[in-house]
Amino acid sequence: MESTSPETDLPLSDNALTVLARRYLRKDTEGNVVERPEDMFRRVAENIASADAGYGASESEVNGLADEFYGMMTRQEFMPNSPTLMNAGREFQQLSACFVLPVEDSMESIFQAVKDTAMIHKSGGGTGFAFSRLRPADDIVSSTRGVSSGPVSFMKVFDAATEAIKQGGVRRGANMAVLRVDHPDIMDFIEAKAEHTQLTNFNLSVGATEEFMRAVQRGEQFDLVNPRTGEAVGSLDAREVFHRMAELAWAGGDPGVVFLDRMNATNPTPHAGEIEATNPCGEQPLLPHESCNLGSINLAKMVTNAGEAAQIDWDRLRQTVHRAVHFLDNVIDMNRLPLDDIAHMTRLNRKIGLGVMGFADMLILLGVAYNSQQAVRTAEQVMEFVTEEAREASRRLAEQRGAFPNWEGSTYQQAGLPPMRNATVTTIAPTGTISIIAGCSSGIEPLFAVVFTRHVLDQDELLEVHPIFERMARERGFYSPELIKEVAAKGSLHEIEEIPADVRELFVTAHDVTPEWHIRLQAAFQEYTDNAVSKTVNFPNEATVDDVEHVYRLAYELGCKGVTIYRDGSRDEQVLTTGKTERAREEEQQPVAVTPRPRPAVVSGSTRAMRTGCGKLYVTINEDEEGPFELFATMGKAGGCAASQAEAIARLVSLAFRCGIPATEVIRQLKGISCHMPAWGEGGQRILSCADAVGKAIEQHVLPKGDQLAMDFTGTTHLGACPECGGTLVQEGGCNVCRDCGYSQCD
Repeated sequence: MESTSPETDLPLSDNALTVLARRYLRKDTEGNVVERPEDMFRRVAENIASADAGYGASESEVNGLADEFYGMMTRQEFMPNSPTLMNAGREFQQLSACFVLPVEDSMESIFQAVKDTAMIHKSGGGTGFAFSRLRPADDIVSSTRGVSSGPVSFMKVFDAATEAIKQGGVRRGANMAVLRVDHPDIMDFIEAKAEHTQLTNFNLSVGATEEFMRAVQRGEQFDLVNPRTGEAVGSLDAREVFHRMAELAWAGGDPGVVFLDRMNATNPTPHAGEIEATNPCGEQPLLPHESCNLGSINLAKMVTNAGEAAQIDWDRLRQTVHRAVHFLDNVIDMNRLPLDDIAHMTRLNRKIGLGVMGFADMLILLGVAYNSQQAVRTAEQVMEFVTEEAREASRRLAEQRGAFPNWEGSTYQQAGLPPMRNATVTTIAPTGTISIIAGCSSGIEPLFAVVFTRHVLDQDELLEVHPIFERMARERGFYSPELIKEVAAKGSLHEIEEIPADVRELFVTAHDVTPEWHIRLQAAFQEYTDNAVSKTVNFPNEATVDDVEHVYRLAYELGCKGVTIYRDGSRDEQVLTTGKTERAREEEQQPVAVTPRPRPAVVSGSTRAMRTGCGKLYVTINEDEEGPFELFATMGKAGGCAASQAEAIARLVSLAFRCGIPATEVIRQLKGISCHMPAWGEGGQRILSCADAVGKAIEQHVLPKGDQLAMDFTGTTHLGACPECGGTLVQEGGCNVCRDCGYSQCD
């Protein structure tokens, strides 16, 4: 790709322009960008506004509405979810990101769901499933006189189908699997990703019931129920199951938890079905065959004045909410959904999910610390206002267009409330990509970083500074290029004394915020959100399993509908603080020879099999009297790019060894290099690439077991390389996001 920064008159950052060019703007058959950002926003605005013509609006009224939609997007006040920006006004016209499909207890239903999943992933959507209706493993299958293989085995079929579609070049394929905690196969489900070698295209969430959570609190047993018969077939100790859930989430992030009974308690259309699953990031509980379109308001744009005079502009927020609800309701009419059953169910309930982003920026502008009770109060105040105004906007649309078809029998109708156009109106979604376009912090998360490194093709790495921090630093006289480099290196302002204390309190990042504050902010937003809240609760590497259990309990007690945690380094074996061994120190002090030493007649060594994304890599390290002398790296099957690169790495490493370069220096250079196909090795070790595998094999050879070299840590959560641009993936809002190009697994 040539230029990644299309010309524009809009106030968009270089990073936003890069994201737009890579992922959103129209391209010709040769991949050249043929659309400006203005053209994209105009295309989307006109397409979505045209739905009003179906309700009797005149051409001039439709044009005026298109101007309003265009204005709120170009002013970065509101952004719809990515499929709407990408596809509105184009041939594809699939505008939703969130889907839930039913999986009934029959081969026909299972493989129909696999087929439907393929169609949704092809259209750019993510899918959620409840596998709770499937009979457990070893249960009777009367039609074949055999036994069932159980839900987890069928999940692998969905996973393989998703992988095949991804290999075909589609943007992504994200899945959520939910299994009720009282399913007889629940322990197999909880353990399904323990080795990290399967179900790599799935997020897992245990569907916790009220009965289970009460049993956890009381230390009691709970029944396991066969879904085929409805009969209890055994029991488990609730606290033991709860502990194992926390233990595996501590180790690798899965499984998360969704509180099913709580989700159904706020299901507005129980007569239309039961909520059994959510979309891949957990913020959108949906009925089977339902979809939802999302959008988010940039709260940073809803603050007037600056400094001590700063305050929330409620009138502007109200106006934006009403426009956004109108926009999202129109999306339902303009949407070309991939399956007829989904189109039918979606239009029966007309759910929309209006959320927010830029919350951390808003707090900074208001002078409020993220990890404070005042931030919790601000969250409650803002989201209560957004939801009340969104419902009012939905009621006004119902007066003009009619209520959603499932209104009769809904909980609203039974409560005697005025008709609404939409069964739900608010959702807090991850906004990893659209927040880059809007130039604000992601969702309701703390700042990703105050200063971060952005990789630019064919250029040096660039340091991007949070604009409010830079302005404040210059105004107060503590800005310097050296300070910015120090902040980038440390990833946090916490220990930088030359930055005033009040500034350090404002500009906190995810790892400066304790897990308890993460949950309290999530709960504050959940209290006033129709659907659910997607948020990552970040833990430091040294956190314990008990710490995770505590947050799970707190999430339940505070009214959250689900919780996702991530302990730093748990997926990439990142080591935060370790001492160097005496052997490593000695090796570092050895002089580097200029001439390679000759090969002796006899050397001895060992071979390690390392699992990589390209297949098994066999790494042989031989030694002479002075230590490591040569290295051979052979792929399981010869030929191809991976095999040739492995050979090249091995030759260069061998040359380094023979020239006396310490093994620890070779390890530092290779370990941590990422590619788009990471894999999990023995004992849960994550192998980021073939180069990383070689580095870790050398490390295992030369260092005592359990001792690893310290790796640089910048305070952000790294999850490997972006498959599109090679940048760094981070986790925000329960979603993996690249801040360089905007790639996201769940936008």
